[in-house]
Amino acid sequence: MPRFISFLTPVLLLPLVNCGGSQHDVQEKYFLISANTKVPYWQEAAAGFNHAAAQMRVHAEFVGPETYDPKAQHEQFQDVLKQKPTGILVSASAPDLLNQDIDAAVAQGVPVIAIDSDAPDSKRLFFIGTDNYRAGVTGARMLAKGLAGKGNVVVFTIPEQANLKDRLRGYTDVFAEHPQIHITQVIDEHGDPGAVFDRTMEMVEKGAKVDAFACLTSIAAPEVAEVLGRKNVTGKLVVAMDTDPRTLEGIQKGLITATIGQKPFTMAYLGAKLLDDLHHHPLESLTTNWPQDSFSPIPTFVDTGATLIDKSNVESFIRARNSATAAK
Repeated sequence: MPRFISFLTPVLLLPLVNCGGSQHDVQEKYFLISANTKVPYWQEAAAGFNHAAAQMRVHAEFVGPETYDPKAQHEQFQDVLKQKPTGILVSASAPDLLNQDIDAAVAQGVPVIAIDSDAPDSKRLFFIGTDNYRAGVTGARMLAKGLAGKGNVVVFTIPEQANLKDRLRGYTDVFAEHPQIHITQVIDEHGDPGAVFDRTMEMVEKGAKVDAFACLTSIAAPEVAEVLGRKNVTGKLVVAMDTDPRTLEGIQKGLITATIGQKPFTMAYLGAKLLDDLHHHPLESLTTNWPQDSFSPIPTFVDTGATLIDKSNVESFIRARNSATAAK
C-alpha cells in the first residue's frame, strides 16, 4: 500500500481532542494493546491512555502479554475484538501476524489506530508515533561524530518490527556517508533483556572489536550498560532509545552516551482522544483509502516528536518528567 505522509498540526487537532464531557458514555470501551506490558515504556503509555479515559469518563483497558510475545499479542487482539470494543490502539510487534486482526476489526466497524509501531499494510486508520527514520538518523549522527567517522558498531533490534526497520534504515543511510564505520553485527534480541546482556557479555569477554552499540529498543541499552559497568569497560559509545530509569541512570554514570526519548504518554493519550472523536463523529467509511484522498478528514501520520537526552540535559529532563508526572 503506498504511503503518503501527512502531518496533523496542533491547530487541526484542537477540534478533535476538545470534546465536551456530556457526549461520553461509560459504556464506551477503548483498548490499548501492547506487546510487552511490564516495561516502563508501556507503563508510561498506559498512564497517558488512562489519563485521557479519566478525562472523558469512559472505560479503558491496557492489555497484552507481560513479555515480548507477538503470538500472544495476536491472541489478545482477537480476544479484545470479541468484547465489542468502541476503538482500539495497537502497537504492532509483528505486523504480518496482526494485519488480518486489524482488518477484521475495521470490517466490523471498529476504528483501529496504530501507535509506536505501525502496521502500514493493514486497514488501520493512521499511525501516531515517532518519525523512526529520523530517530535512527539522529542516533547515527551522534555515533558518527563520537567515532570521528571510524569504528565498528553492533546493533540490537527486533528485525520484524516496522518502527525498528525504519530506525535501522536511518543508521545505515548515515553510516553510508562514513565508509570507515561498519555495522559488524545486527543482533535479534527477541524482546529479551537477558539475550542482550548475554550477547554483550560474550563480546566483552572475547575481546570483540566493538567501538559502539546502537540500541534500537528501550530494553537493550540498560543491559549493555550493566555489562560495561560490571566489567569496568570504558571508551564505548552507547546510543539508547527511550527514557527507562536505568537508561537515564546509565547516562548519569557515563555508561550510556545518549538516548532518544520518545513520547509514549502522548501517543496513547492522543490516540484515546482521537478514537473517541471517531466514535462520536464517525467517518463515512472506515475502509476508504484515506492516505490517497487529498481531502481526507484524518491524517496518515501524527509525529509526536522525540528528545535527545545526554549528560548535558539528563538532570533537567528528570526534573521536568517528575514535575509532569506529579501534576497528573
